[in-house]
Amino acid sequence: MTAVKPNARPACPNFSSGPCAKRPGWTTDALGDAPFGRSHRAKVGKVKLAEVLDKSRKILGLPDDYRIGIVPASDTGAVEMAMWSLLGARGVDMVAWESFGEGWITDVAKQLKLSDVRTIRADYGQLPDLSQVDGDRDVVLTWNGTTSGVRVPNGDWIKDDRKGLVIADSTSAAFAMDLPWKKLDVVTWSWQKVLGGEGAHGMIVLSPRAVERLETYKPAWPLPKIFRMTSGGKLIEGIFVGDTINTPSMLAVEDQIDALNWAESIGGLPGLIRRSQANLAVIEDWVAQSDWAEFLAKDKAVRSWTSICLVIKHPEFLKLDEEGRTAFAKKIASLLDKEGVAYDIASYRDAPAGLRIWGGATVEAEDVKALAPWLDWAFNAALKG
Repeated sequence: MTAVKPNARPACPNFSSGPCAKRPGWTTDALGDAPFGRSHRAKVGKVKLAEVLDKSRKILGLPDDYRIGIVPASDTGAVEMAMWSLLGARGVDMVAWESFGEGWITDVAKQLKLSDVRTIRADYGQLPDLSQVDGDRDVVLTWNGTTSGVRVPNGDWIKDDRKGLVIADSTSAAFAMDLPWKKLDVVTWSWQKVLGGEGAHGMIVLSPRAVERLETYKPAWPLPKIFRMTSGGKLIEGIFVGDTINTPSMLAVEDQIDALNWAESIGGLPGLIRRSQANLAVIEDWVAQSDWAEFLAKDKAVRSWTSICLVIKHPEFLKLDEEGRTAFAKKIASLLDKEGVAYDIASYRDAPAGLRIWGGATVEAEDVKALAPWLDWAFNAALKG
């Protein structure tokens, strides 16, 4: 570990896990074609919104019979919309191994107050036994655990002849991982994650099975307007062609179009995945040589390459109580922030004390390489007090 400040610095110190770094080379000039002061219901607005849907569908490789729509309130709004609209027809398996999955369990138990709920859990850094999921029941899970750095590696555990719906919060996976679409019935994400867009807008994808549920099942509770996807027992098709439920920001829409154009320019989904995996590879090489840091997700098969979570293994750190460990990890993050080399990389508040480095495709591998020696410097400085 070096006690001397490294010479090289990341060109972009934005390693936050959400909102995430803008695409390389981004400037506000990318927003120049936004139709400011115009209605999103005007032709120009509808064309822009449809462009987001069409480009997203193409890059992600969605099946032709899957719907894709823009919805309010970011990924959170999209997940809540799915749960409030679809759950209750069957028993539900709630799968959690990090903060956001636990949040969905809380909502189902305390807000929807469903009676037939099973919870399948694992500790931070581990993936639950997904073979426990019952295909005759609905299931809700996070495809990539943003606060634990653990991802679902594949959809082999999901039955093709399932009767329940699979609802996957995929905000840290969409555009970064190859999702098994035919195994998934509802998929959600937000613009400010993998593609580095602006906040407040969510995306929802529905399989034909999900649409059938919407049109044949009426929840026992009232639905707020922003959750309603049906009218008179039929899907509101307008949501899935750009007629949004509420007023979208055309500035944010323009920014998302720019991000999607960039994604296409680097080879679409395969290019995005390669860049993200290259960022993880840099951290893996560094961790292999480190005497103080290790991955929270020890099993490489389930390790995320977007939300890269690290914990501290140094003996002096392990002597500290929980409060001391949290303070120590925050000090490392604070030192890096003060130096302007890494912003917002402290671990999530509910996660084990450590660091969380975003490795999505908008982050350059060269910046991750430049960050690595700074991590050693900051740890050494924190250790010396």
